[in-house]
Amino acid sequence: MSVLTGGKLKLVQAALRLITQSRSLTSLGLRELAREAGLNPNTFYRHFRNLDEFGLNVLGYIAEDMKAGVRELRRTADTSEQAAHDTVSFVYHYFLANPAATTVAVRELHGPSPVLRRALEAQLDASAREMAEDLIDRDLVKAVAPDTIHEISHMTIRYILFRAMDYIDQPAQRERIQRETERFINRQFRGAMVDSLSPERLAQLVASTE
Repeated sequence: MSVLTGGKLKLVQAALRLITQSRSLTSLGLRELAREAGLNPNTFYRHFRNLDEFGLNVLGYIAEDMKAGVRELRRTADTSEQAAHDTVSFVYHYFLANPAATTVAVRELHGPSPVLRRALEAQLDASAREMAEDLIDRDLVKAVAPDTIHEISHMTIRYILFRAMDYIDQPAQRERIQRETERFINRQFRGAMVDSLSPERLAQLVASTE
């Protein structure tokens, strides 16, 4: 998606200011949106054909805003544990600073617009694919097959998204939620490593700890 500028950017940023836990993108009135953006209501249709196209731009804006930072962290990590910690910390702090982004993502994943549902699913799949590619390129989860890394990354992205709501709503529990999320990721990969062992090698390892 191209970088948003001018009226488009103002309308997208206005939507994120207006979104609350009780409202969705499709519930925003055009006059209200334009007023918040400081634009004439007729300006909306100069930039977007309809609310679905507008929603796609809002989702794209959120995704692009996060993607560069989190990928850079993973690409400089020395271990899978560090990658998990840095990714979770970055994403949760981003959503805490931008709570409307979390609200939009969680709600529209099961919202009334099939266009936005498909777009958000595609964005989550893209984030999972990028996570898997970064882990594979850095060789951070040795002995785990690429297909399994992609599968775990797919689950991880969705887990982080839904725990982000808890992270925002429960200030006293944020440290615990972050630790739980990191443990969830690390256990998935450690379990996959164990699954990759032959029964004989697994028996040897168990015997060595007795």
